[in-house]
Amino acid sequence: MTTKPDWWVYEGTGTPHDGIDDLPDAPPWRAFRHGGAQLLEPPQAPDDDAAHRHLGREGQGIAYQAGEREKHLVNLALHLRRPLLLTGKPGTGKSTLAYAVAHELKLGPVLRWNITSRTTLKDGLYEYDAVGRLYDAGLRNAGTLPNRDAEAPEPPAIGEYMWLGPLGTALLPWRRPRVLLIDEIDKSDMDFPNDLLNVFEEGEFVIPELARLGGGRQDVMTADRRKVGVSGGEVACAEFPFVVLTSNEEREFPMAFLRRCVRLEIGPADKERLAGMVAAHLGPPPAGNGSAELRAGIIAQFLARQRETGALANDQLLNALLMAERGLGDDETGRALLGDDLLRPLDRG
Repeated sequence: MTTKPDWWVYEGTGTPHDGIDDLPDAPPWRAFRHGGAQLLEPPQAPDDDAAHRHLGREGQGIAYQAGEREKHLVNLALHLRRPLLLTGKPGTGKSTLAYAVAHELKLGPVLRWNITSRTTLKDGLYEYDAVGRLYDAGLRNAGTLPNRDAEAPEPPAIGEYMWLGPLGTALLPWRRPRVLLIDEIDKSDMDFPNDLLNVFEEGEFVIPELARLGGGRQDVMTADRRKVGVSGGEVACAEFPFVVLTSNEEREFPMAFLRRCVRLEIGPADKERLAGMVAAHLGPPPAGNGSAELRAGIIAQFLARQRETGALANDQLLNALLMAERGLGDDETGRALLGDDLLRPLDRG
């Protein structure tokens, strides 16, 4: 394909632009209210360390070169306001796609939610330190106990002891959709994917501890450490976040969950994409000392082993190249370490 389709918002170039402002309105069945709350501007973090770890500091535009099918499905998820479910072997760059979209469309830092077997839906929505608030209230009251006529101080504001999780933060009324990465969802409890369905469908949730106080506003902390006001205990999005769920293909998901997702399988990267990733993280090879040939040789070795076993991760290639350019490949012992240890297939004991 030589020209970009008119309906694309994400172009996959890695060059930041304001194309998200051209995204058409959500379809009626995916349009969300936000309770009349003032729209929030996504925080901009040009020095976001998490993005640098995934995209590299040297030319982020070439760190993740999306294929045509990936661009199509990312744009489908953006238009339809549906989560994007990425499946593939570990280390194939699934989570990197979330950072690439956030970087190019200027959607702010990625909100990352790492899933374990003990993760619950509430972990992603909000946390409330009731014990801490009770303890602080006791300390305040203790100062008035000797004087029975003194008025007890007001209890500390509940919002000071509450913070939104990654999912809760993503569902705030942002003017531009935030990017939420739900990483390794296949590690979750069997019921967890179904627990997400109602929040994904409604785009909102209620914090009971705040709702019981009435319709007033309480300032709470977001997952990216900024204070926002929540009125009546209700958090409701204006734009459905761009949700990326990753799976290492270790389990199957319920059909009710799958039908709400746009699904994309991420395969191994080809030589050009690997070269771009390497250049973004390690910079260009030093000139005049054979580094370019060394780099090309190790990439070829990595691709050959990946074709044979399918169990090599991209970060193994970065580790091998870093050490080779520091001199590990200068003798037979070092070359053996590169091949037998740093490029050892993940499924080999």
